[in-house]
Amino acid sequence: MHQARVARHDSAFVEKVNLFSQDFLRYCVYLSKSEPERETFTKRLYSQMVSSSKLLEDFLDFHGAKNNSIWYYYRELVSSVRNLAEACYSQKHIYVRLPSYELTDADRFEEAGYATHKFLITSLRTICCNVLEEGGCLHIEFPKDRLGWEDFPGITTCNPLESDIADENLEEEQKNIVKISTDFLRAIKDFEMHGFYEPCAIDEIKSIVPARFNEVEARRFEMVIHSLQSSFDTYVNRSGLRLRNIKLKRLRGYISVVLHLLELTRRLLHYYERHLHEVGYKNIYKKVRDELTKAVEPEQLLKCIVNYGLYYISYFLVNGQNLAHDLLNENMERGTILMGVPEKMGFHSRPSLLVAKIVEHHGGQVELCVGYDRFDAGSVLDLQWAGGKIQKENIKEVVFQGDVRALKDIRILAGVNYGEDSMGKGIPLPKELFYLKQ
Repeated sequence: MHQARVARHDSAFVEKVNLFSQDFLRYCVYLSKSEPERETFTKRLYSQMVSSSKLLEDFLDFHGAKNNSIWYYYRELVSSVRNLAEACYSQKHIYVRLPSYELTDADRFEEAGYATHKFLITSLRTICCNVLEEGGCLHIEFPKDRLGWEDFPGITTCNPLESDIADENLEEEQKNIVKISTDFLRAIKDFEMHGFYEPCAIDEIKSIVPARFNEVEARRFEMVIHSLQSSFDTYVNRSGLRLRNIKLKRLRGYISVVLHLLELTRRLLHYYERHLHEVGYKNIYKKVRDELTKAVEPEQLLKCIVNYGLYYISYFLVNGQNLAHDLLNENMERGTILMGVPEKMGFHSRPSLLVAKIVEHHGGQVELCVGYDRFDAGSVLDLQWAGGKIQKENIKEVVFQGDVRALKDIRILAGVNYGEDSMGKGIPLPKELFYLKQ
């Protein structure tokens, strides 16, 4: 894509492509001349690169650049700048806000984030150099004025504003904390299915992306975590959080770092799938892909996606699990119910499993009380141990204590003899317990 050529277009297109390229090229020139050090690349720079490249990309798409052999490469370079700048923005946001999250065991993560950011800005600088070269081939006018580092200050100062909003309606807030903690625990369980517990070798990564995990999956998880953060900020974070419960602040930190890692990962997945992975069968597409892979090394990008993004998403979800359980149990409404034991068969495998799944679904602590002994109702093994005591002592009724949401569903389950007939065979469950059928 380095050959010189003259593009023939009507004067209106030429005039506008020059107009819409000015701000975009100004940032590309700045970035191509700057040293790739962490402190000189700010959120202000990235956000302006995103907005200018998006506007130019929309203009080129409107005029059919994706289907034009002369303008296709320029359009792909513009899109590359947008995608990489968006990813850089997310990573820079994590770096700036990480100290305020007060997370535990984040040292290795900070080091990995630095390496990721360095790779991204190095790739972005190379792409910007390619933009300038291709712009020259297309005879696009370059801006005469130049930007300096003072045009892109960082967002932090040494003087945070005073936190002076008083607490209000703490009882209602407790209910929201219970819901947010429960949803966070469900998100952990959902993400655990992908098994990103340790870094992967490149061959394994290539089998994961995009076949097993792709932009669609990342976007789905991002929506879930984004809803959690929105609920937190709407119903919890208004009430002077900085002065109150450190556990709440830390849970907000876990939610936020996971959200921004998902944003970063989703953007890199999008870029890999759209621009570096099987972009098409036509010769022009292959040539452009080859040029892009020289600027953004695909295997290194894949490592950033899996061994940084997905690995640390899993890492922080797991690290926040005990905290979410603590907050849930501290804020949930507790209750006690007296229920009969399963007729004929007692607490054998099926009733025990169904009760445990109810407790797991709601996330709060529930105990089965048999005399002076207490058993974890979220553990199938504990329930079966309790079943042995119940059968031995011929006990007909037991007490469940704990999360009222789970107790409500256990009462419904007990109303159908814990889901089985007198012969120990399963029977249809009430519609309220739909989640037990999954």
